[in-house]
Amino acid sequence: MGEPERGSAVRDVAELVATAAEAAPDRLALVEASGRSLTWAQLEDEVGRVATGLGAAGIVAGFRVLVVLGNRLEFVTTYLGALRAQAVAVPVNPGSTPEELTAMLADSGARVVVAGADTVGAVRAALTGLTGLTGGREAVPPRVVVVGAPPLPGEQAYDDLRAEPARPVPPLQDPEKLACLLYTAGTSGRPRAAMLTHRALLANVEQVAAVEPPLMHGDDVVLGVLPLFHVYGLNAVLGGVLRHRAKLVLVDRFDPEGTLDVIDDEACSVLPVAPPVFARWRDAEHLAERLGPVRLVLSGSAPLSAEAVQEFVGRTGVPVHQGYGLTEAAPVVTSTLRSAHPAPGSLGAALPGIELRLVDDAGRPLDGGDPGEIQVRGPNLFSGYWPDGADAPDAAGWWSTGDVGYLDAQGDLVLVDRLRDLVSVSGFNVYPAEVEDVVGEVEGVRAAAVIGVPDEHTGEAVVVYVVAPDADPAEVTDAVHRHAGARLARFKRPTRVEVVAELPMTRVGTVHRAGLRGVERRRTLGLVD
Repeated sequence: MGEPERGSAVRDVAELVATAAEAAPDRLALVEASGRSLTWAQLEDEVGRVATGLGAAGIVAGFRVLVVLGNRLEFVTTYLGALRAQAVAVPVNPGSTPEELTAMLADSGARVVVAGADTVGAVRAALTGLTGLTGGREAVPPRVVVVGAPPLPGEQAYDDLRAEPARPVPPLQDPEKLACLLYTAGTSGRPRAAMLTHRALLANVEQVAAVEPPLMHGDDVVLGVLPLFHVYGLNAVLGGVLRHRAKLVLVDRFDPEGTLDVIDDEACSVLPVAPPVFARWRDAEHLAERLGPVRLVLSGSAPLSAEAVQEFVGRTGVPVHQGYGLTEAAPVVTSTLRSAHPAPGSLGAALPGIELRLVDDAGRPLDGGDPGEIQVRGPNLFSGYWPDGADAPDAAGWWSTGDVGYLDAQGDLVLVDRLRDLVSVSGFNVYPAEVEDVVGEVEGVRAAAVIGVPDEHTGEAVVVYVVAPDADPAEVTDAVHRHAGARLARFKRPTRVEVVAELPMTRVGTVHRAGLRGVERRRTLGLVD
């Protein structure tokens, strides 16, 4: 099956399905590890049915559809069906707590929520808290559509949503229409939804497709273990599979041994993964043999050390390529596949059609190899944060990432630090302010500060320093863990609580997080208890 030629007149990501179904209707497009599958023709039919069902449910262009599903066929058909209906898809972490879901429902104003048997309970609890979080507006209760479980009265089964035969929908006329909202930290330190248009999503799919040698081929079998609600899984992996007409093997959760079995059983040839995977496979027996079908590993969503790459390649012989990306860039900005000889620690060169520059504190472009804040320009950039487009690219098209880096002798990007204080746990952003607010609710806690510390399995782990002068440290620690467990998704919860007399402060009265990181480094070296 041939791949579509570059520059073909596809107008949005969902249209890639239609072109694949026309070219190779009987070829497998999606396979679940459980055994379910869809050919390209079947996927096209399902996408059309979902788009038709959304229209029948009153969803018109611009209405938001919240998707609370893991990596399964219905995530893909719902996401693409929403795009085809010119609604706005809002994929969220299926592990979100009811309070987190309530906040996203209120913020997005979603009219439909699609949930699975394992997430609909949290969705139902979230809806009870929706009143009062709409800024004084009367909340419109969203329709709940349930996948894989009986719906309650007033809800709808997914099979009923997609029951009617697909009807044609008008083609997308304006690529600047909003396609999806993805919640991220932005530049404020608190979760906000990045507004990604059809233009941005498709632009990045085409930018990645223009990389030589290609990341994917039409005959590749791609491992789909990265969460599809995350921009890396959503557009870099799923978008790439649709563009190249490859086959995607959906795996809902990474398990070191189980995922290796899937790779072997399905003969996966391309493995897009997050950095913690390398540590989880370190002790796997016969790793090289079990990765026999693999031609390429792609690592993204967080930095991967040069030592980890060297160890993995030396053990397996499988090349590892990294990239730099952000939700706001849909997401891929650079790739080591763009470099003839990428140096250890490099994240490669910018993709075709993307410009990079480094600026100083005053926003002036830097020359040479001095570190500076990374700015990006290209058609793949977002349109600002929901709902008003705040902090969008400037009038010249440049957007400040909040990351610090430099360009090495080859002109490849090397990441140095974050200007923002995000913590990246298994590639997912944890916003310190969000965790600090929750910890601050614990009785006896007067102040809290969150930092990330290195973790072998998750890349970084959340550690919170708390000031609780009138409480027993052990009791406060237990209370923080209990409260965080009830209020925060698992990856956001502190793995350790440090009760201290005071927090280090800067001259302007903010927490000196660098000082706390210094304490952690000294603890690692055994210089403090």
